[in-house]
Amino acid sequence: MTNNTYTVERLEGRIGYIFQNKDLIRQALTHSSYANERKINKIKDYERVEFLGDAVLELVTSEFLYGKHEEMPEGVLSRTRAAMVCEPSLAACARDLEVDRYILLGKGEEMTGGRGRDSIVSDVMEALIGAIYLDGGFESAKAFIRRFILEDMEHKALFYDAKSILQEEVQKNGGDVRYVLKAESGPEHDKTFDVEVYQGERLLGRGSGHNKKKAEQQAAYEALLLLRKK
Repeated sequence: MTNNTYTVERLEGRIGYIFQNKDLIRQALTHSSYANERKINKIKDYERVEFLGDAVLELVTSEFLYGKHEEMPEGVLSRTRAAMVCEPSLAACARDLEVDRYILLGKGEEMTGGRGRDSIVSDVMEALIGAIYLDGGFESAKAFIRRFILEDMEHKALFYDAKSILQEEVQKNGGDVRYVLKAESGPEHDKTFDVEVYQGERLLGRGSGHNKKKAEQQAAYEALLLLRKK
């Protein structure tokens, strides 16, 4: 945890679940770099419990989509589920709860920006699900997933899958999309890219981000909101 403010008890308050076995929540928050630095204590990292949490998350998300979208075919269900529980989506949900601030990292991993990496933050979110499942059973894990991940997740999934969804919607009318880099600003290590997305000569949306991919994603999301409003 980044400082004494971010205690296990405070996180339990944020997620609305009190662990009977506190070792499970500590394991869910422990990165391998932290565990390796303290071998003498035989601290367990989150990797095994993350494996379990991933399976529980997939099942609960599948059940949610199956029940909510009765007419959705299997292929679309699979793609929607993948977008909803992708790395950036999970990391965003974790940051809403400030889970990233509770992660136990080794000094080297901390110094190289590990706390800000989506891969680590999303893994810890899955580990937390696995820990809740082991401590309180499937219904407790399901309640956590529905409250903190699936709530508004379809909106988040639209954002993170915006480029491919926009491409599909435009192609329905025989068109295509193109992204145009309009500007770059800021120092080399912290640049901002401004992008516009077009259908033919028609401007659909604008986006900005710290890399071209994120700027294009934002532009595509704006374009989708515009098209769906019309």
